Amino acid sequence: MALKDDVFEHGPDPENPGWRLWNLKDQTLFNGAVMGRLITRVEGDKCRLRMFPERKHENLQGIIHGAVTLSLIDISLFTTMHCIGSGNAGPSVTLELSTQFVGGGDPTRPLDAVTEIVRETGSLVFVRGTVEQEADRIAAFSGIVRKFKKK
Repeated sequence: MALKDDVFEHGPDPENPGWRLWNLKDQTLFNGAVMGRLITRVEGDKCRLRMFPERKHENLQGIIHGAVTLSLIDISLFTTMHCIGSGNAGPSVTLELSTQFVGGGDPTRPLDAVTEIVRETGSLVFVRGTVEQEADRIAAFSGIVRKFKKK
């Protein structure tokens, strides 16, 4: 299925000056239904994707579930492509994701994936980054995305 450019809401976030929305217009799909509201901004040669944890994102220990952190990381690969890479990330796929968890996420604070592009070729994007809550590191990661051409 080819994705249309109008499936995402990318405009400025009126609640957070300097940030842009990163939300699917169809909130019944994974990003909206599971992750909730997402916002992004470019910081020099890096991209920051922020989510706002809710009770549904917690595990039995009362910290952010690892699957939520992994989902934020995966989504951040595509946000990075869109914001600081070659553009359209919609029809692309994750080929590899390596993650090291180094701390527990606090569900009362925003959770950020901060990324950079290590290298981009005609068909691949190599991304690395960290998941952070202010000065606290939650995870480090690297990923490879396969780009697909628009048909």
